[in-house]
Amino acid sequence: MTDFVQLWVYLSTTPLFGLTATLVVYLLAHALYTRWQQAPWANPVFWTVVTLAALLTLTGVPYPSYFSGAQFIHFLLGPAVVALAWPLWQRRAELHQRWCRLLLASLAGGLAASACAVGAGWALGLPTEVLLSMAPKLVTAPVAMGIAEKTGGIPALAAVFSVMTGLTGALAGKYLFDLLRIPAAGEGWQVRGFALGASSHGIGAARAMQVNADAGAYAGLGLGLQAVLVALWMPLLLGWLR
Repeated sequence: MTDFVQLWVYLSTTPLFGLTATLVVYLLAHALYTRWQQAPWANPVFWTVVTLAALLTLTGVPYPSYFSGAQFIHFLLGPAVVALAWPLWQRRAELHQRWCRLLLASLAGGLAASACAVGAGWALGLPTEVLLSMAPKLVTAPVAMGIAEKTGGIPALAAVFSVMTGLTGALAGKYLFDLLRIPAAGEGWQVRGFALGASSHGIGAARAMQVNADAGAYAGLGLGLQAVLVALWMPLLLGWLR
């Protein structure tokens, strides 16, 4: 037993621990996700986050030790986001025809989502710093952290709200679209994908790409468009309101 504990202490402090743990847990979660026919509640990203958080808590492994290995996966997020441009390039003709409607939809959605989040937080009496951290929750975590830093929020808290928003969209999006009777066929996929990308950023876009190619392409567009627009109008609007 002593040898096992010593082995675990050694493995948990090596950079390969974070990388190996992340890959193994995700592959297992994805296998179950496929087995259950890609049910939204079985989202592999969600269950990977939950499992790794429980593992680190139970074993007492510090997050910096885990991230020293997991940062290799983190580095790949950049190329993965850039790769989303390829399906958009393949659909450039239809995007050229719809650019105005897509721009207005993204702008209206961003304003509505931020207003709802801040309004709910204000009604609950949350501190101003928390409200400013909630405002950019609909954009991807690095952008949300940058906006929060510029507007007086807490960057780390903004990242948490961003990830929670992405996971919520990936888990509940299908049921909401079904409730709104948005068809899972034809142009309905484009609507579903754009809404997921614009409101649930990378995690929502990943879910859309797993379900349908058109949905994935429009989710990538929604993700990028929302990040650019929110980064432009939110600091200006919050600065004016203050």
